[in-house]
Amino acid sequence: MRRALLAVATLVAVLAPAAGSAPPGLQAQAYFVRSSVDGAVLAARAPDKRRSIASITKLMTVLVALERSRLDDVVTVTPAAARIGESTIYLRAGERLTVRDLAIATLVPSANDAATALAVHAGGSVPRFVALMNSKARALGLRHTSFRNPHGLDQAGHYSSARDVVVLLSAALRNPFIREWAGAQRATIGGGRVVESTDDLIGRLPQLVAGKTGHTGDAGWAQVAQAQEGGVRITASVLGSPTEEQRNRDLEALLRYGLEQYRPVKAVDASRVYALARVGYGRESLPLVARSTLVRPARVGRPLLERIVAPTAVSLPVRAGQRLGEVRVYDGRRLVAASPLVAGRAVAEPGTSGKMAWYARRTLHHLVGFVS
Repeated sequence: MRRALLAVATLVAVLAPAAGSAPPGLQAQAYFVRSSVDGAVLAARAPDKRRSIASITKLMTVLVALERSRLDDVVTVTPAAARIGESTIYLRAGERLTVRDLAIATLVPSANDAATALAVHAGGSVPRFVALMNSKARALGLRHTSFRNPHGLDQAGHYSSARDVVVLLSAALRNPFIREWAGAQRATIGGGRVVESTDDLIGRLPQLVAGKTGHTGDAGWAQVAQAQEGGVRITASVLGSPTEEQRNRDLEALLRYGLEQYRPVKAVDASRVYALARVGYGRESLPLVARSTLVRPARVGRPLLERIVAPTAVSLPVRAGQRLGEVRVYDGRRLVAASPLVAGRAVAEPGTSGKMAWYARRTLHHLVGFVS
């Protein structure tokens, strides 16, 4: 390789209008929508305002409990846990269940008694467990969150924000157990007890991965959920919707809106010639191609920047598939895709007689040009 040239060109991501504002008609007092592709905030309303979050709290409860317990640990239900009201699975004091069963009951039917039993087991007491919840919140960077209980019932000083619960769900879903059960419609736990989810979106939004609902007098109707389509994950929250159905409509609209902001783009195309390199001796230039086609999700209407580094000339011999350069595709500063550029064909080095013939032709050409 004798010389290298840096070539820069723009590649339009998709031929479609640029993304607009959030869907109209949203009634939630706060919402937040974030993409996994580029971390972009796609829509927001009062994202950092402190609000009651009801049973969305239980994502943190299960996350912390699983960090400090084994799924097969057996828990004896305390009288305090059995007395917790509202959403319950009617646990009895002295009843014994595994951490697995209690965590499922906390996530699927959003049982307050199961959440409290988990907290006492994992923390030794509810106050000590709540301290662990708040420590975990700080570790996750939840700047507008404070917990006072493990179940989410209204209590002074117990709050979070639309942005923070999106961060919380994203962190919780990195745990395979939570990812499985926060998206389940029903489950059977100890003693053959069947429990069912309160999440209406599970059945009506095929792209839904998982989520958590909540409802109290202070919180109104709240929910956080994640949807996935292709290589795009959208996480959204709605807090303070006036009705359950409006909450469902708001969140579904936000998740669909987020998914619609991205399209698959052929960021690197193996059928395309990215550069031509001279090989000398009067031969046709060598095409440089990508090793493979790479398809990536890209923001609608947002151009991608393509950077190509390739030689202008190469030394022989060259093998077919020999790496000779690189193509990189960027969205702003974010690297979207990268691929080596390789020789599109083999080119042998000519023998002595071939070289002499080429030099003779070139000399004759120069003489003719000089005389004329």
